[in-house]
Amino acid sequence: MLRVVCTEFGDPELLTVVEEPTPAPGPGEVLIEVGAAGVSFVDGLIVRGGYQVKPPLPFTPGMAVAGRVVALGEGAETCPVGTAVAASATGFGGFASHVTVPAPLAVPLPAGVDATVAASAMESYATLVFAVTRRVTIEPGEQVVVLGAGGGIGLAAVDVARSLGARVVAVASSEEKRAAAKAAGAEVTIDYTDLKDAIRTATDGGADVVIDPVGGPAAESSLRALRAGGRFCVLGFASGEIPRLPANIVLLRNRSVIGVDWGDWAREVGGPEGNAALLADVLGRIGRDELHPPRPTTAPLDEAGAVLRLYAERRVTGKYVLVP
Repeated sequence: MLRVVCTEFGDPELLTVVEEPTPAPGPGEVLIEVGAAGVSFVDGLIVRGGYQVKPPLPFTPGMAVAGRVVALGEGAETCPVGTAVAASATGFGGFASHVTVPAPLAVPLPAGVDATVAASAMESYATLVFAVTRRVTIEPGEQVVVLGAGGGIGLAAVDVARSLGARVVAVASSEEKRAAAKAAGAEVTIDYTDLKDAIRTATDGGADVVIDPVGGPAAESSLRALRAGGRFCVLGFASGEIPRLPANIVLLRNRSVIGVDWGDWAREVGGPEGNAALLADVLGRIGRDELHPPRPTTAPLDEAGAVLRLYAERRVTGKYVLVP
């Protein structure tokens, strides 16, 4: 098998690809031949040592894979050999040609959902489906503003909010990213210029919900653009700057700030079974054509470092997957 290895925290270009024997699945595990491994901004943070979870070195990055089951460990009977599956590899290891996971984590792919789409959509869409099913309610007709709307999380937010009947205003930094957000279902697209006033104009007075995976100065501007009872969802800090949100603006007009951390929920609350059920929900929505993830760009394993560099510099529109 082939796998990408991180031997020291630092620049993603330090990653290497090694060849070694394919592992056998242990008791209760399945061996997946990876068709595609999802790549995210968080993967790059982990490789640089800048994430709250630091795996012991050396390790293989990657937390979302899709492919087919090629071997079963003792007692693993839920997914027969040959089953097309997706899995959230919570212990990392996804940037590889093969990966073993506990059988309950392997979720069968619905008909019509291929490995590249499943691998690219799992992390971003699971985050947003987790958000709207467990952290915040979005009602039909509400005004939802999505920051960073051209990236993987942003496009998923646009698509999920659209599927719930919201009117989506997408904020993105380039024409290419705004066009992608429009294609995903945004009714209006704007840039970051005079953001508070631009949001209020685009939403006829104020947003009901802001979804923010970006942070930085845009966070406070969009918080101030919420209408009474508005909800501000914190998903991450792709800008590299953690904002200091003014509590008085939260207090005024009964606004709320809501943290959305799917990974922490999966580890501490949902557990393997709850997380697998969430992923099955996500994939089911895609299979029923309720959600429409864009087809990702593919790259080989030996370009993992270059792809993570693109994510770090916010030069990715949509999503990448690595294909062994």
